[in-house]
Amino acid sequence: GFAGQPTEGLWAHLAATVLPEYARNSALLCLGVGAASMAVGTGAAWLVTMYRFPGQRLLNWALVLPLAMPAYVLAYAYTDFLQFSGPLQTAVRQVLGVEGRVFPEVRSVGGAGWVFIFALYPYVYLLARTALGERAAHLMEAARLLGAPLSRRIRAVALPLARPAVAAGVALALMETLADYGVSSYFGIQTFTTGIYKAWLSMDNRVAAAQLATLLLVVVALLLNLEHRAQKRMRFAAGRGGHAGSADARPVILARTHQRLLAWTVCALPVLMGFVLPVLFMLRPLAADWSVLPWDRFVQWAYHSVRLGVLSAALAVGVALVLAWSLRRSPDAWTRAVVQLASLGYAVPGAEIVVGLLLP
Repeated sequence: GFAGQPTEGLWAHLAATVLPEYARNSALLCLGVGAASMAVGTGAAWLVTMYRFPGQRLLNWALVLPLAMPAYVLAYAYTDFLQFSGPLQTAVRQVLGVEGRVFPEVRSVGGAGWVFIFALYPYVYLLARTALGERAAHLMEAARLLGAPLSRRIRAVALPLARPAVAAGVALALMETLADYGVSSYFGIQTFTTGIYKAWLSMDNRVAAAQLATLLLVVVALLLNLEHRAQKRMRFAAGRGGHAGSADARPVILARTHQRLLAWTVCALPVLMGFVLPVLFMLRPLAADWSVLPWDRFVQWAYHSVRLGVLSAALAVGVALVLAWSLRRSPDAWTRAVVQLASLGYAVPGAEIVVGLLLP
């Protein structure tokens, strides 16, 4: 073992104690986040791409805003507002004259799923919007010329074209869910990632951390394979073709009020839940007293964050340019393998990288 740590029977001990809870919580989060992010992202992408209604252009880019809000920030905002001592439950108890908890505990698997859904659905939305807007137009026109009605064009052309993009977006959302540590740790949910950090930092057992990381890496590898296969299936269709500007390719204008209201609700609700409300929740205590913010430390934290972000972005762009130049200059099997290996970094959770770097 590492540093003389015993390894005999360790895996059996993990399987008998913490592993079932890690697997159950991770599976529940993945099932809920995968299904809901697919529904929210695909539905919003379908509406802003295939239809026109007042505010559609605004919602087209506003639906991406939750990407600017990390999942753990959403967790802090919702917990502060919805917890037992939060303003919402306090106001409800005062109005109704009741005592005790009014709403379910936000720090739960369900609460974490809620946070992940509205933080990660843009992955599905962006890929589905691209597939529907750039690939479906000319094929929808071809189907119309062959006599297919609108319902069949949607069922047989648009949805199959969007399916690989949706699968890729869901795979990305699931990888982010499995890699998360902030939300799970703050909510007290035992997942594979929190288990890795717990085994490493609290239990000081690097062997257990490495074994849990290996198991998580297997799951991530399966999702990565799904995402890569979906991306390959997306490439068979060309981009904007000569029919992209045809009359049939133009979105349908929603004229009835109830249709516009439904479209607005479906598209605006994710933006409201994933960006607008969390921002308002965080601004509420500051609006009451701005002096509570430690400005000197906040400026220092902000400087370190911006500096780290700029350095990371510069290094990432530099490495990407070198890899792309190398692949263009020498497109042999060895270079392609190295580039493909380097591109796997986005799918590897931070806990995996920590264990992989610190063990040696």
